[in-house]
Amino acid sequence: MTTSTLGFIGLGVMGEPMCRNLARKSGRTVHAHDLDRLVLQRLAEDGVARAGCAAAVMAAADTVFLSLPSGEVVHQLAHQPDGLLAHARSGQTVVDLSTSPVDSTRALAQAFAEKGTTFIDAPVARTRAAAEAGTLSVMVGADAASFERVKPLIATFATDIALCGPVGCGQVVKILNNMVLFETVVALAEAKAIGERAGVDPTLLFETLSKGSADSFALRNHGMKAMLPDEFPERAFSVRYARKDLAYALKLAQDTGVDARSARIVDTWYQAAIDAGLGDQYHPVISQLIST
Repeated sequence: MTTSTLGFIGLGVMGEPMCRNLARKSGRTVHAHDLDRLVLQRLAEDGVARAGCAAAVMAAADTVFLSLPSGEVVHQLAHQPDGLLAHARSGQTVVDLSTSPVDSTRALAQAFAEKGTTFIDAPVARTRAAAEAGTLSVMVGADAASFERVKPLIATFATDIALCGPVGCGQVVKILNNMVLFETVVALAEAKAIGERAGVDPTLLFETLSKGSADSFALRNHGMKAMLPDEFPERAFSVRYARKDLAYALKLAQDTGVDARSARIVDTWYQAAIDAGLGDQYHPVISQLIST
């Protein structure tokens, strides 16, 4: 093993393109693991070395990136008998690109620190297309020295990289980013339904809103690209994943004593979508329920 070796665990919708960019642009060997063998075969064309398990990645790499479905999965993988903590060592760095709860992130950082390992939270924002293009936004929780050490690696798949504060602060900012997005999507769905019933063409409505103070990323992407054509594919950011992230925001609100009632309303729409069998579709699909 050399200090130039990298690791990547979790090669799903976002993880695969991030790992590909990391391998192509860093000029370093990347040892990767995922339960899906096909994705590992695809990444082999980019020089990514297949690792048989997460423990093998930890043994091979000095800096290990995680891109996993939830904080609960990160916690499980870290604490299982042959997991990340069991193989962590002094001088190693683990970077969690997943969106995870703030409290468990800080607890994990402490557990890794006892092994001499630096744990950094660096959740990512934007779409799979942005991951493929290397234009993600990443919100980092770390000390300044650790941030500067990993920033060039993160820059292989991101163009906007913010140091948000010490460990856990990256998760705080990402969770709140998603909370604001989800609430905005509900507002857009309500506006679309009201406008249609009041006799206004929804395309005209959204295009006009985009030229005024109601303009937003959510309007131009979730509204115009999903709600207007009524396209809510699977293998996008589903209702179930959105509700998972929203649950982290609601927990953070509870922990900080904030009455996040708007976020709770969003949660009721997500539950309604899941009950209607729409849980695996792109989360703006709630507009279908709001318009009925």
